[in-house]
Amino acid sequence: MGNANVSNVTIRPEEAEHFASLARDWWNPKGKMASLHQVNPVRLEFIRSAIDAHWDADRQTVKPLAGKSALDIGCGAGLLCEPLARLGGDVTGVDAAAENVSVASTHAEAMGLDIRYMAGEVASLDIGTFDLVTCVEVIEHVADKRQFLTDVAARLAPDGLLVMSTPNRTAASRLLLVGAAEAIGYVPKGTHHWSDFVTPEELEGMLAEVGLEVTERSGIAYRPGKGLHLASDESLNYILSAKRPA
Repeated sequence: MGNANVSNVTIRPEEAEHFASLARDWWNPKGKMASLHQVNPVRLEFIRSAIDAHWDADRQTVKPLAGKSALDIGCGAGLLCEPLARLGGDVTGVDAAAENVSVASTHAEAMGLDIRYMAGEVASLDIGTFDLVTCVEVIEHVADKRQFLTDVAARLAPDGLLVMSTPNRTAASRLLLVGAAEAIGYVPKGTHHWSDFVTPEELEGMLAEVGLEVTERSGIAYRPGKGLHLASDESLNYILSAKRPA
């Protein structure tokens, strides 16, 4: 947990240890983290659209984050940090598990990408603020969600953009994301605890409490033949962008 003091610890130690145990397999698209490789392009589609809308960027440019800083909280082994760097961002990745940070750093170096990785709780690290903050599939692993969002908001520059994604707490997600997905090995056992899932309305409310308003929201749905895709159906998973009100 780095040098975080007790009041700053929001990620449960057992959650960090669970993902640390998977660190070496994180970049294997057919391994235990295969589901992340499948959802990553869908997240990136939303993130790119949010970047273009927020900064009124040229949708044709290949580096819309050029000259901008980006922070990925709960970065794992860097699956999102690397494409953000390729979009031109000056990227920092933070994760509670040192094993993930080690794997992420090694992989980024092999890819020729200059990404700063740091282990620890985001609240305990003196890293300043960022133009873009991403936090995908993290809040469902957090004990004190309101404190965590306070810490996330503190890392966002005044005119910055936040993107978050997380599973919804519905009957469908309980059946499919926890029961069936773990039973068939689509996600490692122990990855999801349904009672910790947050509904879109709950997350929007907590973001409002820390001074952020949601600007866009989309479901991440699955359909045979199409796979994972952005959709109006939020019953399994959703992704949103937020900013400080003007």
